[in-house]
Amino acid sequence: MAENDKKAPRVINKSGTLKMEDKVAATKQTRDISGRKMDRRNRRDRVRADAGPKEFDEITIAVDRVSRTVAGGRRMRFKALVAMGNHKNKVGVGVAKGNDVTTAVAKAGRKAKKSMITFNMDGETICHETRTKVTGADVLMKPAAPGTGIIAGGTVRSIMGLTGVKNLISKSLGSSNKVNVAYAVIEALRQQTPRKEWTGAKAEKTETKVEATEAKKPVAKKEAAKPASKTAAKPAAKKSTKKEDK
Repeated sequence: MAENDKKAPRVINKSGTLKMEDKVAATKQTRDISGRKMDRRNRRDRVRADAGPKEFDEITIAVDRVSRTVAGGRRMRFKALVAMGNHKNKVGVGVAKGNDVTTAVAKAGRKAKKSMITFNMDGETICHETRTKVTGADVLMKPAAPGTGIIAGGTVRSIMGLTGVKNLISKSLGSSNKVNVAYAVIEALRQQTPRKEWTGAKAEKTETKVEATEAKKPVAKKEAAKPASKTAAKPAAKKSTKKEDK
């Protein structure tokens, strides 16, 4: 009986799968219907077709439950505020409602991608100071020196984290409604104009001043040259008189 037990295979589950030694399992090769060898692939090594690098990052700023009174009572839904950006100079904000949180976030993400804007930057900060008002929200944004970081509240910080802005000073002076503050930030970024445009007028003024000074310089030289010629003639006359005395 003992010999028969040693030779008999050991069943490890109800389906009748037999236990296989590790050495045998390592050398075993799977084959397809035609008899060709198939590579063993671990389930964790499989890569999805849509698992490539994402162009835009998405963040959910707020999810609120809203209700609407209808004839039969109240209808409960969810409202999501989503921001999307590429960590450079593109960013967008979207607001949408849905019967559940997942649907609301997905719809808001699509709206954010459609309403994405491209704004101007000055290195790692904004170009100039701006103050924007959207309904009750009032947001003040100022450029900052390198190393300052983003000094801002929750909504402004979340949106700026999706851009290439690394140094910023911001203050919310009005309503704290997250939707209105988000739209105010987008409007402030849209108003950013590059340094070349708002310094071009000054450069033109300096050029005109330089041209005017260059035009006046020759006139001043002629006026200064007349007295110099008179002084130079006087000593020459004195020398001639001394020679005549001798």
